[in-house]
Amino acid sequence: MMENKIKLNANMEISVPPVAKLIGFEPVEVKNGEAVFKLTTEEAHFNPMGTVHGGILCDLADAAMGVAYATLLNEHETFTTVELKINYLKPIWKTTIKAHAVVVKKGNTIGLIECSIYDEDMSLVSKASSTCMTLKERNAKNR
Repeated sequence: MMENKIKLNANMEISVPPVAKLIGFEPVEVKNGEAVFKLTTEEAHFNPMGTVHGGILCDLADAAMGVAYATLLNEHETFTTVELKINYLKPIWKTTIKAHAVVVKKGNTIGLIECSIYDEDMSLVSKASSTCMTLKERNAKNR
């Protein structure tokens, strides 16, 4: 059962995003600059060719990378993704996959995050990266 909150650090937590409930992924581990999410795929995740849809993998990677980046933010900061890229390396069907995201660099304004998605045999399924922009002061308000 998925918890309603994700603890980012000692002072901050966020709500589990609604898309996580829709698709069925959940956080497994969250620590400073890293996040691991998992998803047990099923037929509802398949594309017309009968494999897991690339958008599902992209959503999983995006969520893991966003949470990894959010662990490094200060209390009155938020962020937005400004670029997202993913490479699909092999098809998958019904399996449990894990997305491991790591912040490569967090600058004052821009950060780079990478994510590897593995199947239950620890075979690399896809590799993603994103660029995030830290929002501060009035740009972060009510976000």
